[in-house]
Amino acid sequence: MENLDGTIIATAAPRMARSFGVPSVELNVVITAYLLALGVFIPVSGWIADRFGARVVFSGAVAVFTLASGLCALSTNLGELTATRVLQGVGGAMMVPVGRLVVLRAAGKTDLIKVIAYLTWPALIAPIIAPALGGVLVTYESWRWIFVLNIPLGLVALLIAARIVPDLRPPRPGKLDWRGFALTSAGLATFVYGLELVTNADVSWAVVGASVGAGLVLIWWAVLHLNRSAHPLVDLRVLGVATFRAANLGGSLFRMAISAAPFLLPLMFQNAFGWSPIKSGLLVIAVFVGNITIKPFTTPLLRRFGFRTVLMGSATSAGITLGLCAVFTARTPLVVIVLVLVASGVFRSIGFTAYNTIVFADVGSDAMANANTLTSTIQQLTMGFGVAVGALALRAGAPLDRLVGSSTSGGRPFSAAFVLLAVVAFLAAAEAALLARDAGAAVAGYGQ
Repeated sequence: MENLDGTIIATAAPRMARSFGVPSVELNVVITAYLLALGVFIPVSGWIADRFGARVVFSGAVAVFTLASGLCALSTNLGELTATRVLQGVGGAMMVPVGRLVVLRAAGKTDLIKVIAYLTWPALIAPIIAPALGGVLVTYESWRWIFVLNIPLGLVALLIAARIVPDLRPPRPGKLDWRGFALTSAGLATFVYGLELVTNADVSWAVVGASVGAGLVLIWWAVLHLNRSAHPLVDLRVLGVATFRAANLGGSLFRMAISAAPFLLPLMFQNAFGWSPIKSGLLVIAVFVGNITIKPFTTPLLRRFGFRTVLMGSATSAGITLGLCAVFTARTPLVVIVLVLVASGVFRSIGFTAYNTIVFADVGSDAMANANTLTSTIQQLTMGFGVAVGALALRAGAPLDRLVGSSTSGGRPFSAAFVLLAVVAFLAAAEAALLARDAGAAVAGYGQ
């Protein structure tokens, strides 16, 4: 629910804007409000779970998210929708990190690959099916169904959570680091707000620079505080674990490149090629076909070749498929486009699973809560940053396209944008090459 809800709004934005009688660009505030709520409350999710118990917090988060979904569907103006989206973001900020923390604490090292493979599915599925699902709902029904669908799903999740989620909590939870919470939340919220402004039609670069700059200063201040505090909100010492540090750095580059593709592809198919929202959405589902096809082979690949080789191969191959997207035109045979997108889904799935597994491979059980909170925060930032990177690449694509000549790119800025994203993926491959050959061996069990 959380992953899908974070991506499907963009498809429905024009219809939602018309129903409220506002310009489409004003719907960006709905997306921004949701991401800001995530940025503010994800860092404190680990402490709240320790303080009140995982079952209570997880169930409460699902209930809040479900209730907020119903209120979103009932919204009669943009202000109401924005407020209820903030409430949704609060639920989502607790729901996903706490749910994953429960699973990580219960799983042994030897089961980590299999467990992470299941946890990766939502992040893989949502950005791919969102354009098609959103296109169908807004074309044949109402945008309100985007939120109504969450209600039965949330009720089922609550029933299951009450039965199977353990009430994990430490015997003596520490006090909340209020200064760390204030600095971290303010920094992340300001930084995310600046990134979201890049996706607007009319960008005020002065405001973007001020927001991003202020966010970075606050985050730097928060890091100084967290390193000095005896009981920090998030213990940054976990970054001393080589595989954790490398997975978050390389994984951020990989996610930025991969997350931008579902944002750019529908825009290219509709705006540059003139295809319908349904056709473009269905084409993007080809990426999901690749995800499904490779899933049974992901664990054997990691056990046979190890994390370093798999990460290098998946990031390099993902970069190649992004580069191939740069040569698409409206005259490119659909079968070729589908094959490239399926291949993209294959390497996307392998990379996501590998990064999400190795990040916890060498983290001790006592540091798992900190590692999970820090990883959730970084992943949320980079997934949101991916859309901003896509928007920036698209803006930079026009002058680059003119520089290299329109004869090879069809006169479209999308070609240069996909090339820039391919470069980001290649940087992730270069970072993976710095890992030790036996990195994560305790989890993957090479040669078994």
